[in-house]
Order: sequence, then structure tokens, then C-alpha cells
Amino acid sequence: MFSWINRDETKKGSNEVYDNVLQGLRKVYKTKLLPLETTYQFHDFHSPALDDPDFDAKPMILLVGQYSTGKTTFIKYVLESDFPGMRIGPEPTTDAFITVMHGETDRVIPGNALVVDSKKPFRPLSKFGNAFLNRFQCSQMNNTVLKGLTIIDSPGILSGEKQWVGRGYDFTGVLEWFAERVDRIVLLFDAHKLDINDEFRRSIEALKAHDDKIRIVLNKADMVDHQQLMRVYGALMWSLGKVLGTPEVARVYIGSFWNEPLRYDVNRR
Repeated sequence: MFSWINRDETKKGSNEVYDNVLQGLRKVYKTKLLPLETTYQFHDFHSPALDDPDFDAKPMILLVGQYSTGKTTFIKYVLESDFPGMRIGPEPTTDAFITVMHGETDRVIPGNALVVDSKKPFRPLSKFGNAFLNRFQCSQMNNTVLKGLTIIDSPGILSGEKQWVGRGYDFTGVLEWFAERVDRIVLLFDAHKLDINDEFRRSIEALKAHDDKIRIVLNKADMVDHQQLMRVYGALMWSLGKVLGTPEVARVYIGSFWNEPLRYDVNRR
């Protein structure tokens, strides 16, 4: 039934030489795995078929956190420059999923144009509808760091009564889609905002299936002195223990990712 199971074909393919690993993976997927997925309609109930952009895409990092935890400032710190469409403030400024990618010219590409671009790995996102696509954009810029990776900034997770107001699209579903495809998920916490509200709890639970990719960062750690920092660190681990539901204590990385001098420099030790 499956011609690719033939022993002669397998033996023949084992002697092929590829220029690089990605070329070999693409060839193996299209000749071996894709026919099996198509036969059993794998794409109808799990995930769509992989296209060439999925193999050519650079490693991706997803930033998740409540509003005003420093996600956008973190990207600015890594890139050492502003990026198109960037807004920073104490209020919820990022209301969209922003993909920061490398490009020859600095520009902002709206979500409707992104999902029809065959050279970018975002075509399956069209299933989340226009309400999401209006909250999705790509910031392209000619930056050396972006030649090796792509960073995805997510909307700030709201607290209080605002978290009960619908976003108009499946926010958790979008997070799950990105979580499956990114190589690293960075959960950012603010030293002054440790409460994990319902929307944030649902978001973390949606990411738990990919816990090997998750790194937890306590940001703005220079805003408190070293004694308060230890109390904040313990309180964060206690809150995470109730959400993650694992016997092991999650490792929390401490830092202050911005381009200003540290307020309490004693925390550097």
C-alpha cells in the first residue's frame, strides 16, 4: 500500500547525501511522513501539514506575561534598539501578537498580509479569524540579532475586571499554536506583580504541555532591595507551585532587562 515502506527504497534513500540537515529533514518529511499523515487524515484532527517556511524559519522565542512586566522592554534590550510599532508604558500598551523578524527594510506588516505570505510560517493562523488577524502583526527590521532568531511579543495578560472582557478571539488557542512551534517560551513576572489571575492561570496551563521549553524570569529585580527580593522570589515560587502542579520546584531566573542602571546594584551579586 505504501511505496515508501519498500525495503529497496529505504536502502536507496539511506545513501543520499544532503547539503544540510534542513534539506534532509524536508526531503524525509515529504517522501516518508507526509504520505502517512495524508492517508490517516492526520491534518484534519491534529495539525496542518508542514510547508517549506516551517523548515526554513529561524528559531522562535515566545514572551508571555501580564501587562507591564517588561516584555517589550526585554525585546528592546536584546536587540539593543527600538523596533517598528513598539510602545512602552505602565498601562497595557501591547494589545497584539507582534512578531519581530529580520528584514532588509524597517516596516510593519499587518496580520491579513502575513497569513497569505507563502514565505512565512503563519498561514495556519488564518483559522482564528479576522478578530485575531486585526491583533496580529510583524515588525521587520534589519538587525544582526534577528538574523538568527525571531521574537514573538504577546499581549499583556489583564487582571481585575478587565480579564473577563472577551478579546474576540481564542487567546488560549493562539498561545497553544505558538507554543507548539516555538523553541523557547519565556514567562516574565514583575517583582511588584506576583498575583496569577484566572487568565494568566489558563495561559500557563495551556503551555504546560511544553514545559521543557518554558523558562521563568523574575524581571525588574533591581526595583527592590536584596531582602525584599528573597521574599518576592519565595512568593513567586509558591504561586507557581500551585499553578504548575509539579513536585519539582520550577527554577526562576532573576534579572532586570532594560538599558538603565540598576536601582539597587547590590542585587547584582
